[in-house]
Amino acid sequence: MNQQMNLFDTLGEEGRDVEFKSAKGGLPGSLWETYSAFANTDGGVIYLGVRERGDEVELQGVDDPDKMLRDFWSVANDRGKVSVNLLADRDLEILDLGGPRLIAIHVPRASREFRPVHVGPDPYRGSYRRNHEGDFRCSPQEVQRMFADRPDQAPADSRILQYFSLDDLDTQSLRQFRNRMGSRSPDHPWLLLDDTEYLAKLGGWRRDRREGIEGLTLAGLLMFGKQEAITDNEALPGFHLDYRERLADDESVRWSDRLTVDGTWEANLFQFYIRVVQKIGNDSALKVPFARDAEGYRKGQSEVHEALQEALVNALIHADHGGQGGVVIDRHRDRFEFSNPGTLLLSIEQLLDGGVSECRNKSLQQMFQLLGAGDKAGSGLDKIRASWHAQHWQSPSLRETLRPDRVVLTLPMVSMLPEGLVEALKARFGVSAISQLNEDEVQALITANAEGRVTNRRLQTMLTRHRVDITEMFRSLVERRMLIQHSHGRGTYYELFGGSLDGPEQRIAAGLDTADTSENDASSIRNDASSIRNNASSIRNDASSIHNDHSAGPEHYAESHLEDIAKPVRRKQRAAREVVESTIVALCSVDYLSLQRLAELLQRNPISLRNRYINPLVRAGRLMLRYPDKPNHSQQAYRTTDGGSS
Repeated sequence: MNQQMNLFDTLGEEGRDVEFKSAKGGLPGSLWETYSAFANTDGGVIYLGVRERGDEVELQGVDDPDKMLRDFWSVANDRGKVSVNLLADRDLEILDLGGPRLIAIHVPRASREFRPVHVGPDPYRGSYRRNHEGDFRCSPQEVQRMFADRPDQAPADSRILQYFSLDDLDTQSLRQFRNRMGSRSPDHPWLLLDDTEYLAKLGGWRRDRREGIEGLTLAGLLMFGKQEAITDNEALPGFHLDYRERLADDESVRWSDRLTVDGTWEANLFQFYIRVVQKIGNDSALKVPFARDAEGYRKGQSEVHEALQEALVNALIHADHGGQGGVVIDRHRDRFEFSNPGTLLLSIEQLLDGGVSECRNKSLQQMFQLLGAGDKAGSGLDKIRASWHAQHWQSPSLRETLRPDRVVLTLPMVSMLPEGLVEALKARFGVSAISQLNEDEVQALITANAEGRVTNRRLQTMLTRHRVDITEMFRSLVERRMLIQHSHGRGTYYELFGGSLDGPEQRIAAGLDTADTSENDASSIRNDASSIRNNASSIRNDASSIHNDHSAGPEHYAESHLEDIAKPVRRKQRAAREVVESTIVALCSVDYLSLQRLAELLQRNPISLRNRYINPLVRAGRLMLRYPDKPNHSQQAYRTTDGGSS
């Protein structure tokens, strides 16, 4: 599959999900370590024919891509070389960049039945994972946890605990659970059973017929156990639960309220659950309306409270309770964070699609379902996202961290439609045009502005729409000249038409240009821009003189003096848009400069620099391309046009 694609659109930057490898001399041996690492983490793309040296990317190309693909498939299908082939033909692409040809290998995250994916016959020596620093070899403990999460293994909480008995349970917790279950299902036949039979139905007591043993399970101990029994060395010595509120006005107060394992209550999952749910229900700072009946009385919980309860239960039933850190719930003024040890059993894509249920602790899941909490249809995250979307809050985010392995769900309580930005959009595209958009379309524009670009995948994490519907929405916004599409296929992304709203439009819409301080700021920006232009003019005159005496070229002069022009942006983490644009125009007035060189001078990310500034300056006619007929040329550079510096 050959595609003419822009270098940075295609490759991006090497990081957690992108890896560059030189293919000089054939298929690189380290390819398979990265294949294992991507498969055991979040997937990623390997580019063959690219070499990274420092901050520069060298396109070496692949001499014979067809032969290299044959060599790749030969190894990928050899179980002695790699444990499983996760790829199909569509996952490999030959990229034609108008010169050197590359091979792109799209490695998906492996499903848990195949993890750990390993190189060679020994999983304990050949399993890798990946973080932002690159590939790393898994520890024996990490490999064991991946094996334990395979679907052919018994659920983690079904383990029978030898040397434990009913005496290790908190009888009050078990009685309270019965009462709550009875209130919800008063005629349930399990309620008539004695404690051992009742626990067996719940999954808290189990008989292993093959081994000829029976006893209390890990689920039973976690849900109803006494604290000292749960944290016993034969059970879960690292077990921990923590709920922390950070709502105090005094910054010296670390927590305004906290519930943790401190000996003042029986710290099992059931007691933690009922206490945290009560705290959330009584949270006066959580200003959301409750459902009301015809007479105005409160009826049940609000959608937000139900979503928070769902998030709490998800953390408890999906946690690897033998992992590090325990279950931690943080209540901030502007968000909730639910964090639990372990990794995701499904990819984020599968979780977003919904309809699939995978749970590490199935007995715990059943217990909470009998209380009316927890979801088994694979739509728990969907319910949370829908509730947040109904409040017009920013979308929940789900992420994994490694070493220690943890899953973090963040639920921000911040408007996803800031009034200032909406007004700025109206200023650019017209009040009538913006008023005709629905909330999802406005969210797409705001995301494109805030992040510099927006993709289908990004909006899937934010909205409750299917990816096909999001594609149609993007097409409509492009037709209305509100978004600009870049690239095609997997690399497709969209930018806000006319560039980001971090200039006068947003400041005026937010009322920032009406105060005296704003006038001073604007004056300062104008002075900075004027100074930059004057400095650039002086350098152009000096460069012209150098040209005349033929003793040196402008590139030599620029190496010594371009940094002076770049200082107003280089020395600031955030600079006004007018200053950045004026600096770029001034730099490019000396001679043609590549994107990489501009990024180095300004200390900015090259992709963000191109998307937010270079492309808009080219469209505005202020910059010109060295190779205008070949926008994707590997030696592309930019120079100021005759009228561009004014």
